[in-house]
Amino acid sequence: MDSQKLEQFVSQQWDEDIVPQLVEYIRIPNQSPMFDKDWGSHGYMDDAVRLMEKWAKSQAITGMQVEVARLEGRTPLIFIEIPASDPAATGEDTILLYGHLDKQPEMTGWDSDLGPWKPVIKGDRLYGRGGADDGYAIFASLSSILALKDQGIPHARCVILIEACEESGSYDLPAYVDHLAARIGQPSLIVCLDSGCGNYEQLWCTTSLRGLVGGDLSVEVLAEGVHSGDASGVVPSSFRVLRELLSRIEDENTGRIKLKELFVDIPQARQAQAKKVAAVLGAAVYDKFPFLPGMKPMSDDLSELVLNRTWRPALSITGADGLPSLSSAGNVLRPMTAVKLSLRLPPMLDGRHASEALQKVLLADPPYGAKVQLNLEKASAGWNAPAEKPWLHQAIESASQALFGKPAMYMGEGGSIPFMGMLGEKYPQAQFLITGVLGPHSNAHGPNEFLHIPMGKRLTACVSRVIAEHFNASYRGENTKSV
Repeated sequence: MDSQKLEQFVSQQWDEDIVPQLVEYIRIPNQSPMFDKDWGSHGYMDDAVRLMEKWAKSQAITGMQVEVARLEGRTPLIFIEIPASDPAATGEDTILLYGHLDKQPEMTGWDSDLGPWKPVIKGDRLYGRGGADDGYAIFASLSSILALKDQGIPHARCVILIEACEESGSYDLPAYVDHLAARIGQPSLIVCLDSGCGNYEQLWCTTSLRGLVGGDLSVEVLAEGVHSGDASGVVPSSFRVLRELLSRIEDENTGRIKLKELFVDIPQARQAQAKKVAAVLGAAVYDKFPFLPGMKPMSDDLSELVLNRTWRPALSITGADGLPSLSSAGNVLRPMTAVKLSLRLPPMLDGRHASEALQKVLLADPPYGAKVQLNLEKASAGWNAPAEKPWLHQAIESASQALFGKPAMYMGEGGSIPFMGMLGEKYPQAQFLITGVLGPHSNAHGPNEFLHIPMGKRLTACVSRVIAEHFNASYRGENTKSV
């Protein structure tokens, strides 16, 4: 492979084709079903699908089949099949590449010249919702294969899945995987471009993902609001009852989760990787977040911060009901308070087990006999990557050195990609390359989200090199050998 030619081809693809497509994609407010209950009638999801489908079909890849699969009552899925360049050499060996096209909601706090559906390019950054999470995936996946075609480099059969439900927990995806099982085959390599990177200076591989339990916790104490001067001291505050319930699961002084059932033993290898990540990133472990002046992270130990973010449970309150705005808040003891819980779970912990533990502790013996309800919307398990086979480890290292001039790094991610756990169970012999462009300050799900364009280019080229090495390993029969 001519590395210089590879970089030139990929860079031109991004500048002339991918970035303009992403600009149009960002304009589409195709929020995930959890945030847009009427997504079907609004039509934005179909707009995004059509944009990607049209572009994919326009790419010059012989034998490629592009279709939009639609199961009744489910979000659509883009399914692409690309035949092996030399089937005699690789047989039915398959690479599965994955991404998603649905988006998180707008979120407040965008800079005045930016917005979720307003694509803006500033220097190396493309701002707007969904470009980095995860709209670029279909473009990068196909471009990595086009780059091989450009140099006449062979590859195994490839299938690409682009779903439209990931930000809602991928609840539609298992049905599609089952529906398309015969056409997907048995992948020996799974590539996911929906993850993060510790910096934009080397290739980062995700070794684990946290699971998630999320839903609404509500406390009701009255049939209607009453005068706070008349009732306070007699009627328990719904906010205080809610606060007491939350204290059952989280230590408010440290943020540590109290439920032992939500912890796992952290493998020694992952602890060692966390220390290496801390050494490489230094203060970037935490200062990638927009801390206010004077704010400090939850620990002074950088490796502990890495493990907190990737291997330990943590609770966030992401929304609330029953609380009027400050400008309209009267002297009223409110009848109810509700919050949305987002409880991140360690890899290897079963999401259903965590849900049961959460329900048991929150619903037992409600204070003062208050009406307490817990409506769990999602529960997904985390994921821990299998050990890499030698060919993949070498391919990743070689790609990082060739494209970045630095060694590859391995780190768990704090977020969730429900698809990975499902794939790990369905294809236990597969190897994984989980990576992405969500690096420092890219702020996925929040305001001012951006895609770092040079990182996208180099990552695309890295995937191209790994696909090429996969062919060589398949030819040598190494995809069936253990580490």
